[in-house]
Amino acid sequence: MVGLFALIVLFALAFLVPLIDPWDQPTRDFTAFLESPSARHWYGTSQTGADLFAQVLRGMQKSLVIGLFAAVVATGLAASVGAAAGYFGGWTDRLLMWGVDLLLVLPAFLVLALLSPSLRDRGWLLFALLLALFQWMVTGRTVRNTTRSLREREYVRAARYLGVPSYRIILRHIVPAMAPLLIADATVNLGSAIVGEAALSYVGFGIQPPETSLGTLIADGSSSFLTTPWLFLFPALTLVAIVLSATLVGDGLRDALDPQSTP
Repeated sequence: MVGLFALIVLFALAFLVPLIDPWDQPTRDFTAFLESPSARHWYGTSQTGADLFAQVLRGMQKSLVIGLFAAVVATGLAASVGAAAGYFGGWTDRLLMWGVDLLLVLPAFLVLALLSPSLRDRGWLLFALLLALFQWMVTGRTVRNTTRSLREREYVRAARYLGVPSYRIILRHIVPAMAPLLIADATVNLGSAIVGEAALSYVGFGIQPPETSLGTLIADGSSSFLTTPWLFLFPALTLVAIVLSATLVGDGLRDALDPQSTP
């Protein structure tokens, strides 16, 4: 509950506060260059006079949107591929699991770093899809194993004997039965995707100026950490707060929806 409350607060800060903040992200205060945190600029200012609080909020928006989109896509891929492999079995199972194994052995960070520069001018959507592509495999295997047991349940057999198409059985009976697992997995994927985006942006392979994300802000502030620590600390602490909140929500959901997993 604490993680959920913190996550809601962070989302509200990112998307509602900029509507009333006098120091929006493009605005510069030419009377305050590299000013430390104060009542006028809560997080201080950058070397160009930009209000760091406004920049962090703008970076949170991009990081949260990318993380949420990647988490939903990754969970959807895990549910679709895992359910299809477990339900149909045979060559379908072998082919899909071969693809899962291939993605598992690929160095995800290296592949993302190589492909991201070529997609940089095409917007963040393709970048988020790339992040999602390397986040679903372990859950996909879990969904596949669970589906293999669910397909032998009486209600699934009855639907199959009545001639209900396979895709309807999967959508109406198989996937809803695994909803607790998928919901918990989506929250964990949210934190993982945000960390992945921040890491790639930090080393110059993700979101880059003029766009802003928490990763780019951390990268900009790390070079002057000893002299102007607020440029690094506030974006970094915000990133930690988001990931920690998402992780707490995911762990809490798993404990609540699967009591046997609680020690």
